[in-house]
Amino acid sequence: MAKRTPWTLALALGASLAYAAPGPEVVATHAFLLVEGAEVIASLEAECAGCAWGRAGREAAALRVLLDGNYSQHLLLVRGDEPSAYRISLGAMGAGSHTLTFEVDRAWTPRGVEAARVSKVATEAVMPLDPRHAWLAHAPVLCARPNTIRRFTDLPILEWVETDARPEGRRLRYSVIFTNEDGGTPADRLLATWGRLTDIEYVYSVELDASNRVGVSEYQGKDHVVRPFAGRREGRHPLIHVVTDNNMLSDEGTCEVRFTLVPRPFELTGTSREAVMDDEPWSYHVSSEEARREGRVVEGSKPGDKTIVDPRRYAYVEACAPTQDAGITFSLGVATEAGIVFKESDGGLGKFLIQRERENFPNGCFRGAVALPEGATGEAIRALRFRAHTRPAHKDESPLAPGTGAARLLRVNKVFLLGPGDVPGKNLFSWTGDLAMTPEGSEVELKIGG
Repeated sequence: MAKRTPWTLALALGASLAYAAPGPEVVATHAFLLVEGAEVIASLEAECAGCAWGRAGREAAALRVLLDGNYSQHLLLVRGDEPSAYRISLGAMGAGSHTLTFEVDRAWTPRGVEAARVSKVATEAVMPLDPRHAWLAHAPVLCARPNTIRRFTDLPILEWVETDARPEGRRLRYSVIFTNEDGGTPADRLLATWGRLTDIEYVYSVELDASNRVGVSEYQGKDHVVRPFAGRREGRHPLIHVVTDNNMLSDEGTCEVRFTLVPRPFELTGTSREAVMDDEPWSYHVSSEEARREGRVVEGSKPGDKTIVDPRRYAYVEACAPTQDAGITFSLGVATEAGIVFKESDGGLGKFLIQRERENFPNGCFRGAVALPEGATGEAIRALRFRAHTRPAHKDESPLAPGTGAARLLRVNKVFLLGPGDVPGKNLFSWTGDLAMTPEGSEVELKIGG
């Protein structure tokens, strides 16, 4: 037998995929052996016949995942009818033989879905000495918001973890990307000030000392208030409940449906949080399709309508501009038959100001998007302008005088449009420099192409 490394000790026992026969809709089983306890990841290739996330009644097949006959979690096949890769965490498991079962949950699968297929399953054991073990072992279990079950909305699809040094060890900080937020920022403002249709939320953090003992652990509760975690854990995994329509959390509640995403390590030095989506381009497709299905894409929509035009008409900009008591807007100059026309990210609405507080976004990196004139392509973009604005006063704060604050434009990382399938196209522009911007002062302009 080939030599196994310590982090790949999950051994498949023979040809262990089994497909559904009439009766129970078991689409696959997978047997594996652990020679010692580990955190386990399952990777699979699956497809959902007749599915399309953007079509009501055909959104996705819901798989119920069983581990040794017991409920583990749900997995939604959101990526359509082509074989696609999915990964889930199975949590901490003991040594011995185990069986993983995938069955269609017809209570949550719409009638228009013809079938679900799982063509490949593999398991990987991550041992305690593996550098990945800690961020897997403390990853949260997400309990679904009750009013999202069977509605195919606001689904958690991606998770990442950042590691911060602490005097006595380190902090692991987990964030999740949801397909949208039903009760939060409307679509037009989401694109203008965040450059996406998804909802990205910090969900949980835990401090570990040099011996990996747990110290302070916290989660993001209602009204974005960070609270100490005092809820239930499975092993070291906290159970976190999504409880509001803008995907805030609680450490209390029931857990009828749950998801255990595999967190990926991701450092945000010099980039925005949205860069996590760039590594999984299908996330743009899913969020765009959900917006269409929910009626948030409307031809002729204008800023302030709470709706958007086709997401493929927008130019998405990522830049880094640290600010102090200031916000940013930008505009794109587009070549038309009538000459260069500038399209503003805020659409002339002051409430669409891009603001990134230093305590939460120390690098000042942000995304925003602006709709191009109908029929315009990325190659028609000729200029990019940025302007700083004095930030609005906080609650119970006196208004700041115009011209208060400062901003410096340091980088433009990318400018892109969505192409076929709503996935990002090529990067059209990058720039590095150092340009000071005074709130309510002159714009700074960068030339593009032409």
